[in-house]
Amino acid sequence: MLHKHKFAEAEDFAVQFGLDTELVHKVKVSAILGRLFSGSPEGDKPPAWAELVAQAKETLNKIKDIAFVVEYCIKTQWPTYEVTQEVLSYAQSRRDDAAAASLSAKTPESLTEVLRAQARLVTFYGAFGPEKFSGTAWFEFLNNKDIFTDILSQLKEGNLSSAQYIWLRHEADFRSSFTGTMLENFLTTIPAAVPLKTLCSWLKQDVLPFIRQVLPQGQSKIAEWLEQRARNLELTDKANWPENGLEMAQVFFTSKETDEIETVTSWHLMPLKENIGKEIRRLMDLVDALQGLVDLYRKYNCRLALCDFEKENANVIAFRMFDKVLAAELVPVTLEKYIGPYMHRHHLQRDEILLQYIKDLLQRYCTRSTSVLDTTWEAKAIAVLGCISDIELVFEGVQAIMQSAVVPWSPAVEELVQQYLGMDHAKVKLLQEGYRLMEMKKVLRNYGIRDTNLLNDKQMILMLVKYILKQDTSSSLEDALKMVNAFLLPAAELYLWRIADLIDKEKVEEVITLLKALPPDEAVEVAERALIWGTAELESGADAGEEEQKTQLYLKKGLAEILKFLLGQQQENILKKEKYEAELKLFKTLAALQENFDICLSPKDYWDPSVRSQLLTENIETYGNAEHSRRTREEAASRESERTKKKELTWSRLHRLASLLGWTEHEMAAELALRALDAGKVEEALKICRDVYENYQHHERTGRLLFLTCQRFCHMLGSDTLSVTPKGLNLPAEIHKMACQAITLCSPDFSLDALELCKYTSFAFELSGKCQIEDDYGFMAKAPDKDPYTEWVFGAFFVEDGAVLDPPTVLPSIYEITGSVVPMAEQKRHPLDSISLPHCPLKQGMNLCSSYQNPISVLLNSLQECSQYELASRLITLSLESLFQHMITNNMDLTLGEKLRDQKTQEDARAFLHTIVQGSPLLIRNVVTALLHKVFNSQQVDHSLALGYCMLFPKESIFQNLWDIINKTAQNYSKILAVALVGAQVAGHYEEMKEKEAFEELIVDAEWGIQLAKLGIAFQGLFRMPSVRKKELLKTLVQHPEVSTRLVLKYCSTYQLDTDAALQLWIETRLWNASAGHVAKGASEKSPKPETHASTVAGAVETLPLLNSTASLVTGLSAMLHKVYPYDYETIESLLTIIEKAGGGTTGLPLNRALMLIKHLKSYQRISPPGDLELQYVFDQAISLSPAAQTRLPFHLIFFRPSHCFWKLVSAELSEASLPELLLISKLMKFPLDPLYVSAANHMFQTELKPRILKAAQSRGLPSVDKATAHIVQTIQSYLASIANPEWATALALNIAQELPAGPFKVQVLKICLTLANKWLKNTTGEGESREKAQVHLKKLEVQHQRSATEAVLAAYELDSEDHLKLIGKPAKLVVLLYQHSSISQRVHNPTRRGYPDIHAAAKEIAAINDLDMKKIWDMLLEKWLCPNTVPTDKTPEIFENTQEDEDFKRVIYLLQLQPLDHSLRILYEYTVSTTSPVGVNQLTFAHRSRALKCMLYLADSSAVELLFKKPIGKVKYFLKCLTYLAVFETLNIPYTYESFHNAPKEGMIKGLWKNHNHEPLAVKLMAELSLEYDVYDPVLWNGLLQKLIYFKMIRYLRKILAAISGIHTLWQVPNFSRAWQMVILAPFLSAVHPLNASQQEACYESFKWLLMCPVPADLDLTRIAKQYLELDLSAWTLGCLLLIPQSEKKSQQIQNFLASCNLEAVLRQAEEQMSLGEGAGFTSQIRRLILDHMLNEKYGEFPTTKYSLLLKPKEMDPAKVKSLVEVLVQKDR
Repeated sequence: MLHKHKFAEAEDFAVQFGLDTELVHKVKVSAILGRLFSGSPEGDKPPAWAELVAQAKETLNKIKDIAFVVEYCIKTQWPTYEVTQEVLSYAQSRRDDAAAASLSAKTPESLTEVLRAQARLVTFYGAFGPEKFSGTAWFEFLNNKDIFTDILSQLKEGNLSSAQYIWLRHEADFRSSFTGTMLENFLTTIPAAVPLKTLCSWLKQDVLPFIRQVLPQGQSKIAEWLEQRARNLELTDKANWPENGLEMAQVFFTSKETDEIETVTSWHLMPLKENIGKEIRRLMDLVDALQGLVDLYRKYNCRLALCDFEKENANVIAFRMFDKVLAAELVPVTLEKYIGPYMHRHHLQRDEILLQYIKDLLQRYCTRSTSVLDTTWEAKAIAVLGCISDIELVFEGVQAIMQSAVVPWSPAVEELVQQYLGMDHAKVKLLQEGYRLMEMKKVLRNYGIRDTNLLNDKQMILMLVKYILKQDTSSSLEDALKMVNAFLLPAAELYLWRIADLIDKEKVEEVITLLKALPPDEAVEVAERALIWGTAELESGADAGEEEQKTQLYLKKGLAEILKFLLGQQQENILKKEKYEAELKLFKTLAALQENFDICLSPKDYWDPSVRSQLLTENIETYGNAEHSRRTREEAASRESERTKKKELTWSRLHRLASLLGWTEHEMAAELALRALDAGKVEEALKICRDVYENYQHHERTGRLLFLTCQRFCHMLGSDTLSVTPKGLNLPAEIHKMACQAITLCSPDFSLDALELCKYTSFAFELSGKCQIEDDYGFMAKAPDKDPYTEWVFGAFFVEDGAVLDPPTVLPSIYEITGSVVPMAEQKRHPLDSISLPHCPLKQGMNLCSSYQNPISVLLNSLQECSQYELASRLITLSLESLFQHMITNNMDLTLGEKLRDQKTQEDARAFLHTIVQGSPLLIRNVVTALLHKVFNSQQVDHSLALGYCMLFPKESIFQNLWDIINKTAQNYSKILAVALVGAQVAGHYEEMKEKEAFEELIVDAEWGIQLAKLGIAFQGLFRMPSVRKKELLKTLVQHPEVSTRLVLKYCSTYQLDTDAALQLWIETRLWNASAGHVAKGASEKSPKPETHASTVAGAVETLPLLNSTASLVTGLSAMLHKVYPYDYETIESLLTIIEKAGGGTTGLPLNRALMLIKHLKSYQRISPPGDLELQYVFDQAISLSPAAQTRLPFHLIFFRPSHCFWKLVSAELSEASLPELLLISKLMKFPLDPLYVSAANHMFQTELKPRILKAAQSRGLPSVDKATAHIVQTIQSYLASIANPEWATALALNIAQELPAGPFKVQVLKICLTLANKWLKNTTGEGESREKAQVHLKKLEVQHQRSATEAVLAAYELDSEDHLKLIGKPAKLVVLLYQHSSISQRVHNPTRRGYPDIHAAAKEIAAINDLDMKKIWDMLLEKWLCPNTVPTDKTPEIFENTQEDEDFKRVIYLLQLQPLDHSLRILYEYTVSTTSPVGVNQLTFAHRSRALKCMLYLADSSAVELLFKKPIGKVKYFLKCLTYLAVFETLNIPYTYESFHNAPKEGMIKGLWKNHNHEPLAVKLMAELSLEYDVYDPVLWNGLLQKLIYFKMIRYLRKILAAISGIHTLWQVPNFSRAWQMVILAPFLSAVHPLNASQQEACYESFKWLLMCPVPADLDLTRIAKQYLELDLSAWTLGCLLLIPQSEKKSQQIQNFLASCNLEAVLRQAEEQMSLGEGAGFTSQIRRLILDHMLNEKYGEFPTTKYSLLLKPKEMDPAKVKSLVEVLVQKDR
């Protein structure tokens, strides 16, 4: 029947025959199971397999074999999740009913298996969801012994949330078997596309704490993996870089600490120092780099690759930030906004970094082959340079730019260099050298040379110089000279090359120009070297060809010009001058021979007489042969070339050749002159004479030739035999010139005749000057040359005005007279024989005088008719002179005359003379009268001539004539003076004293009239008035700028006036004029230039000796000093100087001080505008404020009103630059200097230092201690040190310090205050009140300095919190408080975080400031924190707390890190093994010793620990564990030692504790710890322990215990196990109130995580938990709790009720925002799926918006549901 599945019949049969019916039921169940396996539940209709499930349940109820029922329920592959859940619940209920017996019995394994299967089912539901459930999948998941493989498989598929969920629930399953290989597989399985936040959260919360606890050595592997993963993000996720990389790398250091989830049992696994390997250190470095990179990206707007950032330091990164600036114009803005803060943050010196960047930029770009037009880098370098404030570094930067800039420089570089070349700085010379080198490069580029390395070789430089000179450009010489000067080469060589080149190119003028441009000494040297070179060249080229001869000609001319230049330079050196003249003559001759005659001789050949004689002979013969053909060539000259003309041998050229070859002029010219005269060639004759005279001026033969020629001309003109006269020739002038030349050169035999000839030709020449121009007669009257005598004699010469004479009338007459006076002589003349009329003897039967009587009469009449009385007078005188001289010379001895001549001849001569003498007086008187009137009416009166003319008149008539002339002359002072002078001379001659006095008075007035008229001063009102009236003109006279003291004195002396008053008036007037000119200077461009003060003072000083008494002058000038313009320093100085020179020291005025004050004020440039005090003074004095007031201080207010005005003026002028000058002024004025130093220091602080510090304080930073700030501080300190009164200095320094904000500058000022206060105390002697005051002040300053310095330290290390600032006055307590700073514990939790304050450094500085013993403080803190005096109780359960939560433990670690490791370990070892404190007197407990050993294990590596204990590290850790437990026993007053504890049975010990101490919380914790440590898992014991923990509400510890025993399956059925989980989960809700704060919200999230971790969720009141979440408006979490309800119907009902009553959009939003990360992420998709099903099934009225639809994530839905959703939306018109 069973075989045939007739189970009803079989059951009846068994009952009927008393058989075991359970066999029937078991077979029936097996059959049902077979039907479930054979069918396909997924394909069958639900009622089919549901009926089988119902039959199975019914049958199972009839089976009493609980083991069979449980095994059947577990091992059957049920079709759905709900059926499986229901069957497992049924199996548990059956087992619970059967296990109603006492819990003391051992828990059967069947119940454990049921609970394990239920736990796995819950895991399957949370990890995969019910939709993925199948019997096969479930059976595989249930029977999988290695749950870790499921985690890896989920990771491979990218289901991170599933892997997290499995890890969370089953971590205990693989904890004990976890290996390094598993870790490697885990890390390599994590996909790259996993969400970063989800992965980081999982690693931080679960994985890393697990690794640290289970596999500490695996930290290096995970650190290496994190490092690589973080680096890869730079390429895979650039959008979020570098924050994503930092987040990934920081996970290792910010993860949950192991002790937060561990119990004491794991302390022996605490990490040692060696576990921090190189991988972790690399990861720490990466975190630090990424933190800096994030700052660089976000704060400083600079993007760099991570690899670049890691290998660069802060300096280079700053450089790269500059590189990112694209435009030079943006450099200042970027520097101010980004780069400057970066440099400040990294403590970089701004100016030095900017300079280094400029050099780096130039080095990078100058090595490239850049274009001249590519100067963007130069512009950036210049822009960066403009941001440097240190002038020294600026010059260094300019020099770097100069050296690297592309040549030719861009305009920007040129402008930059020129800007700094014009400054007054020591480094300007370096810039000048660099600028010269640039010019050299630029020069080479102009000539196509770009290789600047050529400038490194001196010989190459010389070759370059020659090359440049050969280019022959306008700038070649200048460029070559630049190179020579730049490289300190001899310039003479350069000039010699240049001269040779110029001569070769026929540019001789440029040679001289070049030499003139040189300094005289250098020019002489170059010229002499050129002569040596040129002479050598000529000698070497004697046999040169035609081209070479041409070059030699240029060379000869050049050398001649050079010699001319040398002659101009060597005027004083006679020897060199003679040498140069000889050489000049030589080279000129050589050049002339070659140029004119094609005769090329060397200097050596020229000095050979035979060569010269031969050349001349040949040319004379050639000339003789070519005489006839020359005229023919002259007619055809127009058809011949210029060269042929030059080479034709004419007489002049022959003459020139003879001269060049050393022959005399006379030998060649005599015959030529004779032929010319015979041929009537006047011009040729004159030319010959002229040439001879010019060439031979000192030869007698020249004089004879000129005399004869001139005589011949006169006879020819007088006899009209000269037929042709060249046009345009002034023949009278030429004749007179030859006569003059002849008399100067001729021999004594011709001198008398030549003299007479010269007289008459001179008169003829004068006559020609008065003639009109008549071309017909060939005479050309020109303005006669001025008589040298009249030019060089100081006096007026009368020039007569008359009618123009007729040349044909007068000139033949005068030459006829001349011919009569000097007749033609015979060819042969005897020595000393004379042919002229005055010196010739009477001739027998001839009247030589009668021959020229007629021409004289004719000429005299013509002259009188033309009003030429002066010429007429001279003709009379000249003719009478000749006649009288002729008669006298022939009648010196009458006896001798009678013997030589007959009587008739003598009588005729005497009769002629008598006739002439009788008619002469009347003729002379008439001529003289006319001349006298002409003389006085002339512009310049010839007084001597007038006097002579007057003496020709009778005495009786001459005075009357003179006074008539004077009275008829109106205000013509010159004519009146002339007449008066002549009259005075005439009166003196005739001894007429009265007339003479009258004339002399008239002379004086006329002279003053003339002199004053020249000055523009009217004198007519006082002319010929009494002397008393002359005083009226003094005021006008001294006011004239051109009137000198000499003129004033002369005027006063002339008219007997008071000279002292006049001179004083002159001085005062000059000073006022100078002052007025200075004040009005610049007001008018057209105003006359005022007299300079120097000239005024010089004139006044010169005038002082002329005064009889200076008292009146000093008084007047002193009064003037108070009235002069106060800003007119020049006038004031002039006044003071004159008063001092005049002996004004007796007036009481401190002249020396005043003069010194003026000098100081003149050198001082004021910096403030005129104030109210000056404006009031100007108003009171009724003067205007000139522009000088803007740059000068008022002298009067400082000198005359010092007590009222000095400080008001000085206070506005204080500055660092002006203080030295103001100090000199103060010392000069004998003012105390302390107020000035006080004001200067305060002014500099207020204007310079304080704004800098306040600006830095406002920006929450410290002012950069650059050179400028340091200089300001040093200057203020020097001012304070210069104050003589230490009390003042101290008070000022203290006042400055009080105005400063807390910081290093305030401390520095207070330190200065201390120095000044000590100085004050030293200066006070005795025990008086002043010393006591100084001591009190010093003590106060010391306290204030300590407080300020302490406050500055706190601020510097960012420790200036309110609590710390309160303890500034108690430094010891402050140091203790600092070591309790929160950052100490934060370092342990997050060692990679930046910005932790350096507590050690701050404490040391504070201790040094306040004279604290840091060792005592450290020992006290170590004793306090390592060995607390308080005895642990149940309310102080820190023994079992983790070290990460023990703040004192962290402080001890930080404290010990300060000291050397060996010393710290030695102290800790002493604490561990001793019973008494090594640094105190306290008795050490087991708790103290365990804390010390924990510190040792934290600080040291295993080798160091083993070395101290002489034991393996394992035993040391076991010792720590024992000490920990012993400490608790010690607290419970249970006497245990290490040996007794080690040897005691642990289970018995635990049960004994439970029996006697289960009422004590600490004992309960001890029992739990011991049970876990020694694997005591008695369900009854643990049920009691859990109950006690629940009773004592030890929630936090209870969580740790539950986590520890969650892997002990035998304890899951303990009744209090589920109660404990329920309590732990609901604990946060007891204090949470809606709305939740951050901590409460975090606690609720953590509670849901504990719910997921619970291995027995079916035993929990999930509905209650869901309600708690719902009350706090955490609807998504509520739905998550409902999903965990095991009963399907109940779960479905609860979920439907919840969805019907909640806001679905809020649920979706919470699920997306709060549950999408972490272990609960799997519930998010289930929540969305439930909501969608609810919307479709319940016909949801208000369908979601687009945003709502996005929350549903349609992409993740089932396609059928998506289709349904679309259909519904279409129906809703959505």
